Amino acid sequence: MAKERKKGKIVIDSERCKGCHICIEFCPNNRIEVDELLNKKGYSPARSKENVSEGEKGCVGCAICATVCPDVAIEVYRAK
Repeated sequence: MAKERKKGKIVIDSERCKGCHICIEFCPNNRIEVDELLNKKGYSPARSKENVSEGEKGCVGCAICATVCPDVAIEVYRAK
């Protein structure tokens, strides 16, 4: 079975994130989670799930997370 490659990647600025976690709710592939570490403002920021388990889809670069982020804390990169 061929391993599916990631088509996208997100980078979340943890210091800019206020921990509303709207991005987590809207991610269609469940690729975002709550970070255990607090940022300098005391919020629990979102972070990208790095590892893709078998049967899970990786980030597809849809940019829904960046669109719904009220803090403009998410950058989306797409593979060519």
